[in-house]
Amino acid sequence: MISNVIRSCFPVAAKAVADKSEDINKLNVFPVPDGDTGTNMSLTLGTVVREVEALPADADMEAVAKAITHGSLMGARGNSGVITSQILRGMAEGLVGSREPVTAADIAAAFRNSVKVAFKAVRKPVEGTILTVIRDMSTRADRCEKEKMPVPEMLEALVVEAYESVARTPDLLPVLKENGVVDSGAYGFATFVEAFVNAALGKSGKIDFETSVASASSAHGAADARVAIELNVDWEGSEYTYCNEFLFKAEEGFDPDAALSYLATLGDCELVVGSFPDFKVHVHSNEPNRVLEYMLKYGQVYEVFIHNMVMEAHDRTAIIAADQAAAAPAEPKKPLGFVAVAAGAGEADILKSLGVDVVVSGGQTMNPSTADILDAAASANAEHVIVLPNNGNIRMAAEAAASASEDFEIIVVPTKTVPQAFAAMFAVDVEASAEDNAEAMVEAIAEVRDGEVTHAVRDSQAADGTPIHDGDIMGIAGGDIAIVGSDVEQVTLDLIAKMQDEEEGDTLTILAGEDMDEERFDALCSRIEEAQPDLEIDAHRGGQPLYPVIFSIE
Repeated sequence: MISNVIRSCFPVAAKAVADKSEDINKLNVFPVPDGDTGTNMSLTLGTVVREVEALPADADMEAVAKAITHGSLMGARGNSGVITSQILRGMAEGLVGSREPVTAADIAAAFRNSVKVAFKAVRKPVEGTILTVIRDMSTRADRCEKEKMPVPEMLEALVVEAYESVARTPDLLPVLKENGVVDSGAYGFATFVEAFVNAALGKSGKIDFETSVASASSAHGAADARVAIELNVDWEGSEYTYCNEFLFKAEEGFDPDAALSYLATLGDCELVVGSFPDFKVHVHSNEPNRVLEYMLKYGQVYEVFIHNMVMEAHDRTAIIAADQAAAAPAEPKKPLGFVAVAAGAGEADILKSLGVDVVVSGGQTMNPSTADILDAAASANAEHVIVLPNNGNIRMAAEAAASASEDFEIIVVPTKTVPQAFAAMFAVDVEASAEDNAEAMVEAIAEVRDGEVTHAVRDSQAADGTPIHDGDIMGIAGGDIAIVGSDVEQVTLDLIAKMQDEEEGDTLTILAGEDMDEERFDALCSRIEEAQPDLEIDAHRGGQPLYPVIFSIE
């Protein structure tokens, strides 16, 4: 049955993408530290796996399709994840009602439906991306059907087409060719397709060309050694903050008893269980680095988990409070609520002071999922919720949440940065309707010009052709790399000057990142005042990672 094939092959394919996620991330063409396409796709597929595996053994294709649709949507992260979710939805729904055994006509019809659903989800489809790959595969599937090709040969042909389409992406998207890469989302999807087909055909190798992805057999191969460990939850009152837990492969000469004795000097609840060479290590301590440094002398550590038990206790308290609140009589919904995404604690504090009800943690390097945004909007407890994504890569997940919401209306105001969200919130009139407020907020963000300063993480070039090297400081205006230098403060000054020359503004809102200390930030603001005496400066601690400075000019 096709439903059983999907249930057995999907986890294999998802694992292949997870294994290649870092390689996929590196294909991102812009040299800013937010290349997480592989991570986003992997998280999306992982959610689908969990939904599908939770189905009863006799689940039919309709139930599998619903699980894929729901799981991929709720787990979707970033543009790549949302688009992938729609491709999967179209494919799964297209297979409902297919014959047994499935035919080439059924597969071609499913691909046509996938293209239809995926392209419908994207307002402005871009050639040279994952959308191009799924369309090319659909065209190839139609040819295979007309040629009456057997299903196994058809599936292999579709894998070949996927990679051939990926190879063509630089010819369709100039920025790919300029940086010498293929599209990351397209490559990730081809990786998924190849692993799925290999599993479906019972192959353990590659199809007939070099791709270097995990094979089906390796996905079901020998598992890493696991040892049972009792979870210690009775830690309240402990003087130690961190729970350190990891797997350990020992070298000759390792003495578990000696290790236990040493770990006892660093903390409590120490355990070293298993048998040579595979062990599980557990200890509560205040110095995780010393735990790892010691164990690395005697072997290899992997799958390391370091939990902050103080924070976990706070989370537990919050969950209890939430349960108590759920048991209490529900408060009536207010007319209008606001949700915003922010990466730094300072950004979140400012947004809340401006009237945002719920701030979702996220940003350049970790995009919140559709489910995250939907949950946040629900907790705003309003009839209408305006969502400010504050990042172009989060907008699609926010719009997916808007489409999925049934009990209240979600309106997405397409802010790309936190400073834009500040301007949008200043435009709010709580007495006006949600639609009127959304319109006013969109008008407000149109008046905001943004600047960002960050480190390059790979070689590239600026909009004017200036070479960029790994480690350079970049000044980004309106999404384009406008200034390249070696000093954060100087690049910030040069970027502000360039933007002021292009269009003079009156007010500068500037946010310091988590790595910029107070002394440097004060000195930077003083230099800006000296260089731009007519510009009113509104300075704040944003606390955002990776971007030492973010600002807006109005």
